[in-house]
Amino acid sequence: MENNMQKVKVVVADPSAIGLFGLAMVTLVASSQKLGWTSGTSLVIPWAIFLGACAQLYASVLDSKHNNTFGTTAFGGYGFFWLGVAATWLIQAGVFGDALKAAADPKQLGVAFLGYFIFTFFMTIGAMETHKVLFAIFVLIDFLFIGLTLTSFGIAHDFSHGLAAWSELAIALLSFYGSAAAVLNTHFGKQVLPVGKPFGIFK
Repeated sequence: MENNMQKVKVVVADPSAIGLFGLAMVTLVASSQKLGWTSGTSLVIPWAIFLGACAQLYASVLDSKHNNTFGTTAFGGYGFFWLGVAATWLIQAGVFGDALKAAADPKQLGVAFLGYFIFTFFMTIGAMETHKVLFAIFVLIDFLFIGLTLTSFGIAHDFSHGLAAWSELAIALLSFYGSAAAVLNTHFGKQVLPVGKPFGIFK
């Protein structure tokens, strides 16, 4: 008796456009608060959950169907990051009670941001073989986490806070460009917005 196996290929769209859009939106709104253009985090939380988290996690799932380990890990990692950030803001706002708010140690955030800097650093190396716009976004995310880490540990506060704020705004603007390129280049079947070729160092 012969066992016949059939492989079915499921075709899904490139999720980088929606993933980068989610990143662009949440960093734009969050950077406005860091730069003092807006105040508080209450109305940043919905964007952190739905755009920062849900949009990127959705992109992560679709990238896994492309067998794209890099995209799955990047979008998934940062999607879960924004869920953590949203939960942190809720704790700081006292939503889960005054006792939990009072017990919050900002240095623990610094440790978490340091962990995400390590993650982003090796993902930046991987981004060198995607395209130059994405590589630049990852470099900016490196600077963002350096700034957030130093700020959380109370080191050179004004400098580190400014570094995080301006890096986050630059991430937003470049991510909008990357998302637009992913949509328009695919939609028109030609290069409308250039993103730069991979560096080709590791391949």
